[in-house]
Amino acid sequence: MRKIDKGAEPEVLTRFKAKNPGKHYNDLDHLVRAAIRQSCTIEQLYLCAYCCAEITGEQPGTMNEHLQCRDKNRPLSLAFDNIVASCTTPGQCDAAKGNHPLPVTPLMHECETELKFLISGRVKGLSAKAVQTIAVLNLGDHEDHNKQLVEKRRQLSHWLLQENGLDPNSPLEDDELLLSVIDDLNRPEQGRLKPFAPAVVSILKSWLSAAS
Repeated sequence: MRKIDKGAEPEVLTRFKAKNPGKHYNDLDHLVRAAIRQSCTIEQLYLCAYCCAEITGEQPGTMNEHLQCRDKNRPLSLAFDNIVASCTTPGQCDAAKGNHPLPVTPLMHECETELKFLISGRVKGLSAKAVQTIAVLNLGDHEDHNKQLVEKRRQLSHWLLQENGLDPNSPLEDDELLLSVIDDLNRPEQGRLKPFAPAVVSILKSWLSAAS
């Protein structure tokens, strides 16, 4: 995950809430939902809020996801700071979460410190909350749980490392070089981050910690 800093809600959502007090997300038309989805996608730099795969902001590959279930928390169904953009991959992220509570969300700093990504493509929870979050979203703590995501993350992580002049199989690198690559991976290009870049940043930070 990558921490998301929520911005201002779309004007069409603000106008809808002003004209329709007490309404629910289910009452929104497709134009307002599309505006929410696009705003979330832009502020997430075109990465899924959970797995950090690439999203476009368009359906059918991107959807509005409520961090706290909109059916059980009706007052939050139209709260923009309760909505993120998720991929629609079967069996993971929004599709896996359903109505389950999420102990660590992408709005928390812990999402970058308590979920540790490995060069193998797996992700490891460093706290009980993180372990539960990974399980709820099916983010691939083991190949048997989400082999497709683990392999995809491994391949793209290796590619990003090689693109930046690093050997995925040799973590002993110069600290200055690692910090430079981390900075590059965290820098959007035309408002976008590369798919799974936050996972690679997590890997490189682990290499730095091991070297210190």
